[in-house]
Amino acid sequence: MLDVFEHADSDELIDEIMKRYGQEVLQLAYSYVNSKEIAEDLTQDIFIKCYKSLHTYTGKSKLRTWLWRIAINTCKDYLKSWYNKRVLVSEEKPSKMSTKGDEVEEAVIQKDEGSRLVSEVMSLPIEYREVVYLYYFEELPIKEIAGLIETKENTVKTRLRKAKKLLKEGMEDQHD
Repeated sequence: MLDVFEHADSDELIDEIMKRYGQEVLQLAYSYVNSKEIAEDLTQDIFIKCYKSLHTYTGKSKLRTWLWRIAINTCKDYLKSWYNKRVLVSEEKPSKMSTKGDEVEEAVIQKDEGSRLVSEVMSLPIEYREVVYLYYFEELPIKEIAGLIETKENTVKTRLRKAKKLLKEGMEDQHD
């Protein structure tokens, strides 16, 4: 476990946090916004907020939990923002340019871009998508998910049940 107090230098600490959790934070952001470019921007914002807030981390929770709380709040703030509601982001790719970003996108989409299940999960309303992502993809316990999204454990369980039902219906509709 990374001990914040072993590091005297905030720059070294944020580098270590970014190396250790960068891909996970990017995938979490993608699960909220369903756009590689926006997820990358949000990930930068999340680590900037983390850097500026390092002095507030007390060690009462795991560093990862503290970071995820920042990430989830940042993503939810973005989804509520004027920009998200009013500006249409184009997912069009520049012509024939292959970049390292293409590799990142493949990883973010769980290496199975054409998967019906991933497509169905990403089409769920955010309150269901976030619990599915945190429970199944990140394998977090229900209690921790409840703390992260600031709701009751029974609400998490209810959303998981509803999400499974919606996924099942969506998969059956695609099968017909």
